[in-house]
Amino acid sequence: MRSSATASADDDSEEAAFDDEFDPDDPFDGEDPLEPDAGGKNRKRAALAVFPFLAIGLGNVVLLLGWGIEPLWAFAILPPILFCSVLAYIVFSTDFLDDRT
Repeated sequence: MRSSATASADDDSEEAAFDDEFDPDDPFDGEDPLEPDAGGKNRKRAALAVFPFLAIGLGNVVLLLGWGIEPLWAFAILPPILFCSVLAYIVFSTDFLDDRT
């Protein structure tokens, strides 16, 4: 049987564990910096990491079309660009490689 001293110590440790939980009444602040240790999906960081490569790839498609090359050849490079961009987005947003560093 527990004494009252050990029971109150256990209650304090349980309260400390719940202090870091999500509070639904807490207002969302969109200006907070991204937290890399927050866990879950980090879509904003993933989009910022993938956007330059996607822009370069789509710029290449536009450049090929501007040169007057057959449109089929310009659009032939579009599926690999989109596939690699989506794959990179998934990796960055889910921290797929986080446990390997």
